[in-house]
Amino acid sequence: MNSPAHTASLTAEDITRFGPDPLAMFSRNLASVEERIVRACARAGRPRETVRLLPITKTVPAHILRFAHAAGIRDFGENKIQEAVAKRAELADLDIGWSIVGHLQTNKVKYLTRFAREFHALDSVRLAEMLDARLDREDRSLDVYVQVNTSGEESKYGLQPGELLPFLEALRRFPRLKPRGLMTLALFSTDLEKVRPCFERLRELRDIAVRHDPAITELSMGMSNDFEEAIVQGADVVRVGEAIFGKRSTPDGHYWPKT
Repeated sequence: MNSPAHTASLTAEDITRFGPDPLAMFSRNLASVEERIVRACARAGRPRETVRLLPITKTVPAHILRFAHAAGIRDFGENKIQEAVAKRAELADLDIGWSIVGHLQTNKVKYLTRFAREFHALDSVRLAEMLDARLDREDRSLDVYVQVNTSGEESKYGLQPGELLPFLEALRRFPRLKPRGLMTLALFSTDLEKVRPCFERLRELRDIAVRHDPAITELSMGMSNDFEEAIVQGADVVRVGEAIFGKRSTPDGHYWPKT
C-alpha cells in the first residue's frame, strides 16, 4: 500500500507518467511480465527458474523506485553510471542489488566498482584491466557479461564475434573479474524475424565460448518487446524496463550512445 509520504511525493509529472498509484501500476505490470516469462518458458520447454528477470530502472526517479521496491523488485539495472550512483545514494536504506548494463567509460570505473554486483557490457581489454585493478584495491570481485555485437550495426558497442575467443583468453589475466556469460543488444525492431538471428548468434557464440571457459554459461539478451523470443532462444537473463515501468519520457538514444 502507498504510504501518505509516498503519495505526497508525487509530482504532476510523476502522475502523468506513472499514474496516481505507481505501486499498483508496477505490481500489475510485474505480474504481466511474469506471465509472459512463464508462457515463454513453457514454449521453450524450460523451467521458469532458469530465467532471471533484471528490471531496467533507467530514467525512473529514485523516489518512484521506492514504489518498485514496495512491489517486490530488488534488482535494479541502470544504463548510466552517474544515474545509478545518485539513485543508490538516495535509496541507501533499501536492500537493492545494482547492475550496470550500459557502456562504461574508463573514467567511471571507480564508481562502478564501489557498489555494482554485476556489469553486462564488458567489451575491451583496457576496461577489463582498469576494473580488475580497482577491484583489487577494494578487495572484491565482479560478475561480468561480455558484450557482443550480433546485429552488425556500427552504432552498437560490443565485440565483433570473431574477437570473442581472444578476448576471453585475455580476461584470464584479470582474476577479480568473474565472467558469467555473454550479452547482446539485438536489432531494435518489432519484426522478430529480424531480431531472432541476433539471439541465435549469441547462443552459438556461447556454445563455443563455454568450451573455452566453462564459466561462460549465461546469455543476457532480450528486452521489453522481444524477451519472449530471447527466452525461447536460450536467454538466462532478460532485461526488462518499459514493460514494468511504462514508456520512458526520453528517447533511447540518450541512453544507448552512438544510436
